[in-house]
Amino acid sequence: MTLKLTRRAALASAAALPAAALATPVLAGGHGGNAAAPVARTFKLGDMTVTTLLDGSAARDGAKEIFGGGASEEDFQKVSEENFIPADSAQFFFTPTLVDAGSELVLFDTGLGKGGIITALDAAGVSPDAIDVVVLTHMHPDHIGGMMTDGVPTFANARYVTGSAEYDFWAAADAGNRVGDLVKSNVTPLAEKMSFIEDGGSIASGITAKAAFGHTPGHMVYLLDSGGQQLVLTADLANHYVWSFAHPEWEVRFDMDKAAATQARRDVLGMLAADRVPMIGYHMPFPAAGFVEQRGDGFRFVPVSYQML
Repeated sequence: MTLKLTRRAALASAAALPAAALATPVLAGGHGGNAAAPVARTFKLGDMTVTTLLDGSAARDGAKEIFGGGASEEDFQKVSEENFIPADSAQFFFTPTLVDAGSELVLFDTGLGKGGIITALDAAGVSPDAIDVVVLTHMHPDHIGGMMTDGVPTFANARYVTGSAEYDFWAAADAGNRVGDLVKSNVTPLAEKMSFIEDGGSIASGITAKAAFGHTPGHMVYLLDSGGQQLVLTADLANHYVWSFAHPEWEVRFDMDKAAATQARRDVLGMLAADRVPMIGYHMPFPAAGFVEQRGDGFRFVPVSYQML
């Protein structure tokens, strides 16, 4: 799979430094960092056009406490050293994905809600008003934050899709629950334009939902299938490109059901490795696309190569 940059996205990224090298939080909208950072990568999948959109990036300390639940200090340090990354910090990436399915423009997740998604869409040459469908893989704040802008729907002409189990869980949350309160302000007002999907349901031609519960009660991944080519949008199945692949059993702080999340990682990553199907992960290093390789009892994330064409 080769990433093909649109001319506009290529020009936007020409002078940029790698996002992973940034030491301070950076949003794609230019808040607090390099406004010239690359924010859109476009490539073909059969008859579909797929664009990853960098909504933001931020460094965090305490990596083992976030990604290494159940690991010994020695093992976490060893895996980190083997992969040439520090064991005490991590770079977070937030990457919604836009899919031109031919008849509809489908946006998967909406980012942090700090303007980065708008800048990334602009780099891809797409207006928010042009989005036909917004799919929420799950309802953590970094996925639904961009649903509203100043109290008004960001994607005014879109219909909305999410898993029924996911919506039901958060809609029933008591007041004072941070995620539940954000769902009520950002998602519930759009419920009349929302449809709810189950495992195996179709979003549009060639786009199918697959249950991968654990990270949240209704977390979904999505299979894209076009022209004999496949790709899976893995959302938050694996939150880090090294630790969550090398040791799927290491618990992630953000996973609500740790055992179910581990099983989902093993199932989906095993399938991707066996079938050599590429993936896009919401928190993978931008441009967030790659392959999965079986390695011992775990896996390795292999980023795609890309070139300007």
